[in-house]
Amino acid sequence: MNNPPDTAPVEHETEHFAPNTHDISKHVRAYLIVGGTLIFCTLLTVFLSYVNFGTEKANVAVAMVLATFKAGLVAYVFMHLSAEKKLIYRVLIFTGIFVFGLFWLTYFAWYDPITR
Repeated sequence: MNNPPDTAPVEHETEHFAPNTHDISKHVRAYLIVGGTLIFCTLLTVFLSYVNFGTEKANVAVAMVLATFKAGLVAYVFMHLSAEKKLIYRVLIFTGIFVFGLFWLTYFAWYDPITR
């Protein structure tokens, strides 16, 4: 006698969703490396905050470059952008160009040739 489809024994569903120990250790290792890199970059940020690069704008530029690196690292690993499809990268590139444009608007506001 055949079992109806909704009462069929469920044997292998838990095996399909059970994570493999090797896969988890690979991800944990990557997370620990990124976490260590972020801690190092945070310490580097604190150190560089005491260094004078000549002008306040140069200090801000150095801080923004380091912050952009840290944000990109977080997005790539912790937000799993490393495994996303091409559409996500297109949206991310557009967002990066938009943010870069906003940075340039701020730069032009500092060096406005009309008001000088």
